[in-house]
Amino acid sequence: MTTRPRPLSAIRAALTSEAGGGLVLMAAAAAALVVANSALGPAYAQALHAYLGPLSVQHWINDGLMAVFFLLVGLEIKREALDGRLRTWPDRALPGLAALGGMVVPALVYLAFNAGGGTARGWAIPAATDIAFALGVLALLGPRVPVSLKVFLSAVAIVDDLGAVVIIALFYTGGLDLPMLGLAGLAFALLVALNRLGVTRLGPYLLIGLALWFFVLRSGIHATVAGVLLALTVPIRTSPGRPEDPTSPLHRLEHALMPFVTYAIVPVFGFANAGVTLIGLSADALLHPITLGIALGLFFGKQVGVFASVRLAVALGLAARPAGATWRQVYGVAVLCGIGFTMSLFIGGLAFTDAAAQTETKLGVLMGSLLSGLAGAVVLALSPSRPRAARDPSVARDPRVAAGPGAD
Repeated sequence: MTTRPRPLSAIRAALTSEAGGGLVLMAAAAAALVVANSALGPAYAQALHAYLGPLSVQHWINDGLMAVFFLLVGLEIKREALDGRLRTWPDRALPGLAALGGMVVPALVYLAFNAGGGTARGWAIPAATDIAFALGVLALLGPRVPVSLKVFLSAVAIVDDLGAVVIIALFYTGGLDLPMLGLAGLAFALLVALNRLGVTRLGPYLLIGLALWFFVLRSGIHATVAGVLLALTVPIRTSPGRPEDPTSPLHRLEHALMPFVTYAIVPVFGFANAGVTLIGLSADALLHPITLGIALGLFFGKQVGVFASVRLAVALGLAARPAGATWRQVYGVAVLCGIGFTMSLFIGGLAFTDAAAQTETKLGVLMGSLLSGLAGAVVLALSPSRPRAARDPSVARDPRVAAGPGAD
């Protein structure tokens, strides 16, 4: 009897473990809400704004720890593009179009409530999908959801993350410090040189990557971009059609980071950023254009953008519907894409600095994500378990999932 190799991909590991990190993140967000609205609320806020060296605790979390999160995101994007489920253009078509629609439509919904004012700066907040939360909801549904849909959701979130990185770099960058930007460019050039020279030890990459993070932080570009730049230079040994090469530097780093990011960094970020005081909250805050734009962008914009893009791609013959999935299940996953917790809160922190706007941002993200999670779970729970594939030519023929829901 042969032993199945341990998966090294962060996404595949998350699927294998039933996305437990998403459940931990849910608990962290709930704890933040409880603490922020209890007698501990003032101490919670004071602790986040306390300074440790040059940065506050919240800045260390959002600019420091989240750079490691973006490093993992970058590693996953590179691995999927070169050695995973996005390595060919046909593989990229469906999740790519779905992610594009899922970013554009929510942004338009937000701007419909906030056009022409300073609040328009938050247009990108509802454009993000939180993969940990969404996979956590799918985990609660167990084998009722085909593996192909879990893979599809993961791929959409990966492309979505790539879009978020580009948005942060282009639209949420302040005044530039050119000398620091030059040093950041030099550090990145050294990383590229290490890659070209065939250096496979991770130590030099991580050491120069730390310097890159410092220079990017001081340059005016958001520091988390450094994590993605570092990821792009980490070498990978591709092994198409086989388990990942355990000697591949990228796979080793990704596998080492995944539990730390999933069960420590992301929950800490959620706890530090989800705490919003609901005591004495007025109806004006709930009906503020920022709150409504984000909540409706996530709940309505995401599902419309993702599902319409998938239907259009299939109708035009550009891609096939995920194998073993009904259209109702695809729609349920499109609704789950409206869970935008981690990245939405992160972009919200970049878009707005005043306390009132940040409160409205958090309310919108929490409302939209909660509605999307509950509605998506109900749709999937009530959906038939498999399509009538013999009569539906739009269903992808994939031997890995031919056995129906639960096949791997």
